[in-house]
Amino acid sequence: MRPQPGDLLRVDGRASVQFDGGRALTFRVVSVGPEVPHTHWIWLTGYVLNRRGVATAKREIFVQTTGLHRHDGIRTPGRARAARPYAARNDQGDGRAARHGEGVHARADAR
Repeated sequence: MRPQPGDLLRVDGRASVQFDGGRALTFRVVSVGPEVPHTHWIWLTGYVLNRRGVATAKREIFVQTTGLHRHDGIRTPGRARAARPYAARNDQGDGRAARHGEGVHARADAR
């Protein structure tokens, strides 16, 4: 398998002995180095993902292409929603709540 940037891989002992047993990891590929033709080893740069799909560390790994396989059993986190902490419940963004005095009021002694 020849990985591409963006691929999600499960890297285990089949790719390199350093990832054997409990040291296997889920890896999101960022860049791919040139393959060493006669041995099928390759440098990959990317991010180690936890079970929730959140990147925990950036790493460069040297692995055998014949031992790599895609990993599709993890959900990747969605984009975080922008919070509007000071908006009134009925504020629709058109200023109506502010015109009617329904927004959050600042206290005079607040700093």
